[in-house]
Amino acid sequence: MPYIGTQPNDVKKNTGIYSPSEILQLTKEGSWGGSLELIAEQTASSDSALDFTSIKESKYNVHLLQVNNYQANTDNTILTIKLYESGVLETTSVYQVAIQGGRADGTFSEYKSTASGNGVMNIGSGIDYASSKSANGYVYFYNFGDSSKYSFANAQFTYGYYTSVYEMNFGGGVLPQASTVNGFRIAANAGTFSGNFKLYGVKQIWVT
Repeated sequence: MPYIGTQPNDVKKNTGIYSPSEILQLTKEGSWGGSLELIAEQTASSDSALDFTSIKESKYNVHLLQVNNYQANTDNTILTIKLYESGVLETTSVYQVAIQGGRADGTFSEYKSTASGNGVMNIGSGIDYASSKSANGYVYFYNFGDSSKYSFANAQFTYGYYTSVYEMNFGGGVLPQASTVNGFRIAANAGTFSGNFKLYGVKQIWVT
């Protein structure tokens, strides 16, 4: 493929420039920064928990979780995500979260905690359990496989609130202790849930 600038091309060190045709080819191959690799897909059906324990944390420092048609079995339950540290699920109230919610009727609220027991992400309070109002959204995870760093998450969700009003939620969270995270658990904070969940690894911004 053609080179523009200093050889060899190296996006990380900024010693060269990729041509448009080169970028298209690398994207097609799944090698360009920002490309996604599907790591795992699971579908829950009246489950109390769903574990992702093979997440390729040594390969990717950024993961993307797509959530489709999340639906709890009762109104006003939230989706929670707790992390596995070297195979051990962290269940204590050590997580920190900050979440903002807004409804179509003009009601806005926030949830924040420096000692959350619901995990690095607990989002979607008030989801209507009707199938026509299920929640959809995404979560980005950072630094899972790096034992020297905290593990962060940020998310955005859209759904029907249980009083028949539209709601959106966005926010983030952190496990504020340096550890190797090699998995996570999805659950409702009460009861069971259904939905489809796809986990992707996000390729780094440079080509190796």
